[in-house]
Amino acid sequence: MYCVKCGVKLADTEKQCPLCATIVFHPDITRESGEELYPAGKHPASSSSSRWPLIILSAAFLLPILIVLLCDLQLNGTLTWAGYVIGALITAYVVLILPMWFRDPNPVIFVPCGFATVALYVLYINFATDGHWYLSFALPVIGGVCAIVTAAVSLVRYVKRGKLYIFGGALIAFGALTLLTEFLINITFGFSRFIGWSLYPLTTLVLLGGMLIFLAICRPARESMERKFFI
Repeated sequence: MYCVKCGVKLADTEKQCPLCATIVFHPDITRESGEELYPAGKHPASSSSSRWPLIILSAAFLLPILIVLLCDLQLNGTLTWAGYVIGALITAYVVLILPMWFRDPNPVIFVPCGFATVALYVLYINFATDGHWYLSFALPVIGGVCAIVTAAVSLVRYVKRGKLYIFGGALIAFGALTLLTEFLINITFGFSRFIGWSLYPLTTLVLLGGMLIFLAICRPARESMERKFFI
């Protein structure tokens, strides 16, 4: 008999897996009294995942940062273009690699952290280019996307049902955000008239989100779609 979770071999007398503590249950086997495979207090040590791949990946990010920094200082005597590359690498590391250092990374925490890193990187670009568009354009757009994604991830993680409502609402919210984005572009960069390009993604996303919500409400339509697409 083997553990259904980790696959370790079990004796018929085991009541739970000595490795992962999963409760042992087999409807066709009746436990008999006998000697257990592992003496009390001497369970096999769990094999922890190696950190070497993460260390190598971290070094792969650190090495180009040092090379770019040295090249920029050697050629120009000061930081000119290296900041853009270093900022992009740090942002990619925080978003892609940093959650891997944790055994069970919580996306509700790491998603806002990723967006915060992106916001800081864009702030650096704003200062480096002597721009005046961060507070009136970049920050509201990044904050809006962060709020929608974080809310959707939190609901999917902690709410057991209603995922169609969640995804449908997120699509509608993204549609409204495109309208806000065009408005912020107009007031930030001084466009005198409303072009209306945001109405196209707004209409598309609202229709898609509305369709998901309709499927969540109408059970026969949802079951028909599940049978059609083998979901």
